[in-house]
Amino acid sequence: MHGEYKEPGGKLVVVDLAVSEGLLREVRVSGDFFLEPDTALDVINNALRGTRADAGVEAWETTVRTALGDSASLYGISARGVAIAVDRALHNEGTP
Repeated sequence: MHGEYKEPGGKLVVVDLAVSEGLLREVRVSGDFFLEPDTALDVINNALRGTRADAGVEAWETTVRTALGDSASLYGISARGVAIAVDRALHNEGTP
């Protein structure tokens, strides 16, 4: 499944994922944004893997924020933007 979200005034975030037994699997976040440190992308992907496919935007946003903590900086995207892209992937909404 594939979903995209363009942050207002920001960058594009893309999420590709699969669902198995009601859980997110094979989550891969990409796009034209920047993260520091570089490992933050792996943190986001790993945090979303195994979460419930019916959790919803708020829950995925919280998952991403909690996983990153204060140690990461997002440039051009937000935890909410990632969560919206997940939701769009699950509902085949793709891009706006």
